[in-house]
Amino acid sequence: MTFSNLGLCNPILQAIEDSGYTTPTPIQKQAIPIILSGKDLIATAQTGTGKTAAFVLPILEIFNKERTLRGKRIRALILTPTRELAVQVAANVTAYSKHLNLSSLAVYGGVDSEAQKQRLIEGVDILVATPGRLLDLAHQRALHFDELEVLVLDEADRMVDMGFVDDIYKIIDRLPKARQNLLFSATMTDDVRALAFEFSDSKTSNPAVEISTSPISTTAPTIDQWLITVDKDTKSALLSHLINDQQWNQALIFIEKKHGAAKLVAQLAKRGIEADAIHGDKSQAMREKILADFKSGKLKYLVATGVAARGLDIGDLSRVVNYDLPFKPEEYIHRIGRTGRAGATGEAISFVAMGDFKNLCAIESRLDHIITRKEVEGFPVRKVVPVSILNYVRKSER
Repeated sequence: MTFSNLGLCNPILQAIEDSGYTTPTPIQKQAIPIILSGKDLIATAQTGTGKTAAFVLPILEIFNKERTLRGKRIRALILTPTRELAVQVAANVTAYSKHLNLSSLAVYGGVDSEAQKQRLIEGVDILVATPGRLLDLAHQRALHFDELEVLVLDEADRMVDMGFVDDIYKIIDRLPKARQNLLFSATMTDDVRALAFEFSDSKTSNPAVEISTSPISTTAPTIDQWLITVDKDTKSALLSHLINDQQWNQALIFIEKKHGAAKLVAQLAKRGIEADAIHGDKSQAMREKILADFKSGKLKYLVATGVAARGLDIGDLSRVVNYDLPFKPEEYIHRIGRTGRAGATGEAISFVAMGDFKNLCAIESRLDHIITRKEVEGFPVRKVVPVSILNYVRKSER
């Protein structure tokens, strides 16, 4: 199947070709016809499967007709959990609509809102927004929702994890009841399903179609996953050794705490390794510059807290490192999904200390397999990490 079989017009097909894509992914094959039919959709698809195009392309097709857009009005709203993801989705909208007469804009916090308000005065066909900034703009009457046709919740599970549920409900209360609803999530937890029920309740006579392209326990088969057991006080030395010994060309390194990110960057610098960190306390301008440097290859090693786990689309990112093992299995899946995207190969390395044992058990239980362990000469472990229990379930999840 090609994109031309999905009912998309020639200008969109040309933009897809310009972007270097020839064959739709499974989520695109399933989602695009459903969205074009006007039905609500609840879709589960793992990271890196092309889900952004799965909802952007049919929205562009639906909107590709003559229509006068009133001031401060929007036709489609795409809600995202992070600033980075908002910027990335907006860039995709721009790329796919390059041959169409449609307008788009991303609004998010961390930058002055005045330019965003000025841009909204003329009206925007497709608005990509983070919940907090959108509510701020709505309270200032910088935009109105009475002409909204399509609402998209992107990365719905991340929205729930980051505590945006109340904001989402406030936004939904402002929207027209007659609208198309699209929800995309990497995982379908009970909380996400509850949100989906409320989200798509605007047309109870026309229930949402549910699709899933892969179970939530899977990761891309092109990702080579392995771990190293390590004592906490030798983590930074081990990371430096791997970077130098294996001559890593690039690595996205995940760490749990903001102060830990700054400390690790300093420790790497002492060993002659230039790295930078991205986390919630840095300004939007600084975050964008660091990400641009990392994407271009100017910056080889990026230390990131969980805020960057979504919304980073680096293309051919060769490896991800879990310097700190995440607490939730879903977060592990999201993190390593930054590599091995769109069929490319990737590598995911995790540092596991004795205190991470329960987290490791939960992750491997979700994956339904033991992650390969490797030893590194010169880094003996004082506190040995036992082999995991695949059927391990935390008390809180029983």
